Amino acid sequence: MSRLGKSPIALPEKVEITIADGMVHAKGPKGNLSIPAHPGISVKVEDNRLIVEKDEKVEMPRTTHGLYRALINNLVVGVSKGFEVRLSLVGVGYRAAVQGQMLDLQLGFSHPTQLKIPKGVNITVDKSVTVILSGIDKHLVGQFAAQVRGMKPPEPYKGKGIRYENEFVRKKAGKAAKGKTA
Repeated sequence: MSRLGKSPIALPEKVEITIADGMVHAKGPKGNLSIPAHPGISVKVEDNRLIVEKDEKVEMPRTTHGLYRALINNLVVGVSKGFEVRLSLVGVGYRAAVQGQMLDLQLGFSHPTQLKIPKGVNITVDKSVTVILSGIDKHLVGQFAAQVRGMKPPEPYKGKGIRYENEFVRKKAGKAAKGKTA
């Protein structure tokens, strides 16, 4: 059995878990989420804790047990607290703004770049250089954050571009000045 899969998931107040129709449903103060149930894995609720157990009769990799436990944990955290990703725009003239259902990015290109904001992701822009993405689905928030970052990832010489808030960019040395001979 997976070490991660064995550990129970704490179930906060106001969060309900139901297993029906081959789906695991989570309902909480932030909203509802569900994932398909995996054959060979059962979920039990005991004393405000979720226990994810692997059926030994069904043959599957050990890692599937831990993965499924992590997915259910993401459901529980999502419907109770939610997830947040912060992106910083570093560079002269780099700006972001939300216009309806579009994220407008000024990234030094000759044209403005616009991305459609997916349903389930809320975006706020702070001081036009910090973009805060939040939502209840960890996968959706993380995927959209990666898509925004992919528009202009940080470059290694000046560090300009879009980066995660705590991301460290190692800078390379530029060209050395010419003219010195030994």
